[in-house]
Amino acid sequence: MNSTTRLSPQVIPRSEHSISRAAISPNALKVLYRLKEAGYQGFLVGGAVRDLLLGLQPKDFDVATNALPDEVRRLFRNCRLIGRRFRLAHVFFGGEIIEVATFRAAAAPEREDIEDPDVDAEAPEDAPLESIRPEFSPPSDSEHRAFDLRGRILRDNIYGTIEEDVWRRDFAANGLYYNIEDFSIWDFVDGMSDIKARRLKLIGDPETRFREDPVRMLRAVRFAAKLDFSIEPDTERPLQQLAYLLDGVPPARLFDEVLKLFLSGFGAKSYRLLQQYCLFEHLFPQSAAAFVLPPYAYAAQMLELGLANTDARIAADKPVTPTFLFAVLLWSAVLRELNERQAGPSPDLALLLQACDTVLRTQQSRVAIPRRFAIPMRELLMLQPRFTRRSGVKSLSLLQHPRFRAAYDFLLLRAQVGVADPELAKWWTDIQVLPQEERVALVQARPPEPVAEGAPAPGRRRRRRRRGGAARS
Repeated sequence: MNSTTRLSPQVIPRSEHSISRAAISPNALKVLYRLKEAGYQGFLVGGAVRDLLLGLQPKDFDVATNALPDEVRRLFRNCRLIGRRFRLAHVFFGGEIIEVATFRAAAAPEREDIEDPDVDAEAPEDAPLESIRPEFSPPSDSEHRAFDLRGRILRDNIYGTIEEDVWRRDFAANGLYYNIEDFSIWDFVDGMSDIKARRLKLIGDPETRFREDPVRMLRAVRFAAKLDFSIEPDTERPLQQLAYLLDGVPPARLFDEVLKLFLSGFGAKSYRLLQQYCLFEHLFPQSAAAFVLPPYAYAAQMLELGLANTDARIAADKPVTPTFLFAVLLWSAVLRELNERQAGPSPDLALLLQACDTVLRTQQSRVAIPRRFAIPMRELLMLQPRFTRRSGVKSLSLLQHPRFRAAYDFLLLRAQVGVADPELAKWWTDIQVLPQEERVALVQARPPEPVAEGAPAPGRRRRRRRRGGAARS
């Protein structure tokens, strides 16, 4: 079967499935009913249908329709059209957004070696573009779709029917349509069987689908971890072979996928699956290379503990931050870079800063880390040597640092894997709950500690060098 095959859905009536309108977002129902009243088809689609059938609360409620984006915008004053790669309608209801997508065709057009500057702006800078048709007005189907040399879809605005739209879905379990007309489920790809079997199976030929969009490999891992699904053998088979395709995905897009993998409550299991299918090394190549070297092997255990702790915080509805996540992910790479710059156990703070910056710059070519997370991450790592200073009142200033809590949690992780003194971790744990007077007495009673390499000696200030040559007389 291929994407040009005309499909007839298996229609599952309301009496034979478990989805109730009471479990659907009222705002999504408003969108569906207004589309219906205006004479359009309206379906709840994708992960929302899957999760409702599994008895889970969906995070998002997405809608598919035969209404064109401009027609959707005319129906909803609170609507905004977004996207160049895919034209979508976002309908705003306070803090909730209902995403409405027009049915799109899936038949791939013939390709020509014509470069499209609009597509080039959205592709990776180093990805050669080929086989692209420019847009003209009025556009034809073949003039709206663009591919790169590896078969990845760069743009797809071909509008079609629901029978064609199903081929845009990735996994059969995500390819179900809930029809607001009669509350039935339309199943074109036997997705109901996959949900009952808790199985992930790609729609269409797996290798072709992964080449069209390599991020589908990460989605396979994410859904398998989140839903506790198995990956069907034919879908699983190309994963290691095609893992290299992730190298050509825009780093900003991979940043979003990494957050979904590791900050959704199932990060530890996602990491194990990424390692199993050799995908992790294409997201964090510096860390993966360090993990296999004996001096840094503990950092892999530290990462697993950090991810498990993050999962537990999410389960307890506690806040988590990408800053801490990337610190744990990149710690082994930073240590390796630092040790190549210096000798000796005491870290030179200037060299530690240089190592952080070098690792971050290199990492940006794979997974882009925005400055709002990269800078605090660097601060968190730079605080680690300060935990060894426990004498003198100035050492207490660390407790007031805005990154103290995250840096302290990082210290605890290091102590758990045996590379930081457990007594040191306990000391900083205990001192946080003491009154200020007792804190001061405790640090004043400690003997002075040796100054870390790269830090100024106590009582001496570093002189600033004047700019512009010799000092004035």
